[in-house]
Amino acid sequence: MAKPRKVWLCRSCGASQSRWLGKCPDCGTWDALEETTLDKSATQDPQKSLTWAWTQVKEGGAAILAESTDGATAVGALPISKIDIHTAPVARIPSGITELDRVLGGGGAEGAQSIATGLVPGSAVLVGGEPGIGKSTLLLQAARAWAGAGETVLYVSSEESAQQVAMRSARFAEGAADGGVTTSNSLFLLHDTNLARIVEQARRVSPRILVIDSVQMIYRSDVSAAPGSITQLRRCCAELVYLAKAANIAVILVGHVTKDGQLAGPRLLEHLVDTVLSFEGDRTHAHRVVRAIKNRFGTTQEIGLFEMTGFGLREVPQGASLVALDSLSQPRPGSAVCPVMTGSRSMLVEVQALTATGFLGAAKRKCSGLDPNRLAMIIAVLEQHAELRLADRDIFASSVGGMRIADPACDLAVLLAIASAHFRRAMPPRTIAVGEVGLGGEVRAVPYLDQRIREAVRLGCPRVLAPAPRDKAAFPRIPGAEIVPVRTINDAIAQLV
Repeated sequence: MAKPRKVWLCRSCGASQSRWLGKCPDCGTWDALEETTLDKSATQDPQKSLTWAWTQVKEGGAAILAESTDGATAVGALPISKIDIHTAPVARIPSGITELDRVLGGGGAEGAQSIATGLVPGSAVLVGGEPGIGKSTLLLQAARAWAGAGETVLYVSSEESAQQVAMRSARFAEGAADGGVTTSNSLFLLHDTNLARIVEQARRVSPRILVIDSVQMIYRSDVSAAPGSITQLRRCCAELVYLAKAANIAVILVGHVTKDGQLAGPRLLEHLVDTVLSFEGDRTHAHRVVRAIKNRFGTTQEIGLFEMTGFGLREVPQGASLVALDSLSQPRPGSAVCPVMTGSRSMLVEVQALTATGFLGAAKRKCSGLDPNRLAMIIAVLEQHAELRLADRDIFASSVGGMRIADPACDLAVLLAIASAHFRRAMPPRTIAVGEVGLGGEVRAVPYLDQRIREAVRLGCPRVLAPAPRDKAAFPRIPGAEIVPVRTINDAIAQLV
């Protein structure tokens, strides 16, 4: 037998090196190479492990897996002109949890047919987040919802026993309307870490959705590496992706993050799957945010808002907006509200700022939930064009509610919050600000202005500080909205009371 060969793999980019190096030559990451042993089994075809064939066509449209003599699926190449592109849209699997389905994608229109939101059959989804943030809670609630809708779900727990998972499910059922009755015959639980036994149970159960919690504990017995290593993760994830495509099963993988914040150890898993969801939040706060980092079947701009309760996660579709409305009822210096676009919807987000006495040449610039580079630019514009003396002032800015804002339309709100804290003058009641600030002190137009204003009016904020248009005829005319056009930052600061 050939002697096993040792190589060093980068946990950041997956590149292979013949010897250890302090810095990866491909991606430039320091101290990222890990020793890995390669054996003969690593060169085998991963699809050959799927020795069984799916011959039963289910009502959900599962595909038939026809195997060839060598164990691999027989697939023939076709000219691109012969491929039918006018087929019906893929029927997604909605979970009933609106915030999760929104992040998974869909909801648009293709031709004359509307596409529902939810999970795509045959897709591979990777859900990542810090330990204890609520990944298992979210997926168990989603599995209960899918099973309650009549879908067969196999929930594989590699970290908890089946009894522990059932206890958590019973706790969720106390706060559910169905009491957990409708999920008893459609939701299957399995506690195992061996990939071969998991695939065998999937063959027997024939699920529509397979949940693996978590992929770090899954291993192949013919691979000498330890569970959670780069070799095991790559082989197990690749075979689960093959299983999803061949049997038309939606596979959901749970991945932890390392101390460096990388998802599931090597970033290679992000390239194997179709969708990567990030579950974010602070364990000391109740609110959680689900956002898509990668999505082949939808946009990556959508987010889902949840609140952790004693009976699991609760949807909060207007969580950030409700927090902002509390500040609008009682205006105070250092606070401004902006309508921020998150995918296809608009939410009101409160931005707070505080200025304190500092030292010239060593003033602090701290922010939370905002881009620090953009904050520094806004401070420089205030000093240059509004003649505010901020060089010896410590400035702290944050977004309320744990929201992370990357929309340039919040520039005007951040600027007004800093100016309001400096002058100790508050924004007018029920007034919001939206606009991008340029280096010349001008307030620039932003996209989806009419949608932002409509959402603000619906939530009871009729007064809007918005960029002045070049053509007055193009200015949005929304019933109930009082739009105050501002051309420069001085016009906006003059609105402070």
